[in-house]
Amino acid sequence: MKSMATQPKPAEDDELLFDMSVSFCGIKLKNPVLAASGTFGYGVEFEDIVTIEKLGGFVSKGLSREPMPGNPPPRLWETAAGMLNAIGLQNIGAKAFVEEKLPLLRKLKNVPVFCNVYGTCNEDYEETIRILNDGEGITAYELNVSCPNTQHGGMTFGADPTLLAEVVTVAKKAATRPLIVKLSPNVTSIPQMAKIAQDAGADAISLVNTFVGMAIDVETRKPRISNIVAGLSGPAIKPIALRMVYEAAKTVTIPVIGIGGISTAEDIVEFMLAGATAVEVGTANFWDPCASERLVDQLEKWCLEHRVQKISELTGGMLLS
Repeated sequence: MKSMATQPKPAEDDELLFDMSVSFCGIKLKNPVLAASGTFGYGVEFEDIVTIEKLGGFVSKGLSREPMPGNPPPRLWETAAGMLNAIGLQNIGAKAFVEEKLPLLRKLKNVPVFCNVYGTCNEDYEETIRILNDGEGITAYELNVSCPNTQHGGMTFGADPTLLAEVVTVAKKAATRPLIVKLSPNVTSIPQMAKIAQDAGADAISLVNTFVGMAIDVETRKPRISNIVAGLSGPAIKPIALRMVYEAAKTVTIPVIGIGGISTAEDIVEFMLAGATAVEVGTANFWDPCASERLVDQLEKWCLEHRVQKISELTGGMLLS
């Protein structure tokens, strides 16, 4: 592996040369660990229990043009090695986020804030981004074209090549900040959709969002989730997500952010070796609100133990023979 030192280094050199930072789209992160959208609220909710400044950054809940109430309960169900959720993108709306949450987030020092953007039509995405453009302290946008838990929008765009190209083009024209497109795994070809997003103007892509699944209570014979179908996340999806990140990274030249079942430092390293520049930690935040912070510490320890002195060199470093 190109990032491994070939000769032992004196202990005093480790601190001097050790570099956990990564960069993409002109954005420098202190480390590659981001808290994923929908699992970290608007950031401020975690301020009392997580040292947010230790993270590479975080992605907000999906923000829409107008407030959304989300789906009725039950909306969560624990599965073997994972979780089903159908929250339905409940959020306060882009305007309220800019007016109420951003002023609080600006108190955090050196914490990149990525805003996840959702819409039911091209005009919704465009207008939501224009509202957020006025917000001070936003680092980049993550275009949500992959949520399976809404009746309109979301995955509808991410599963159709023509619609995906159109919405990314519209969003890119409206955006005054880098645009990351979050892809759906519920497609025939991830490489095709990654290439379409890149060609339409995406500055980076993130993947994967949740897989469509469901659960039934055999005693009542009713769905476990009121929406019937829901998004499956957690460690159960990691091998598939890892494969998709690898396929996407081989196809595009823009940066890739890996998502899907990350719960250990080794998981992060796997995604980076497969081609990811950074990662997002999602479901792990539900069973341990401090998971993202813990993973930063574990990743630093892993790199020191394996004498990886520049973590960015792990990206795409998988050996094939």
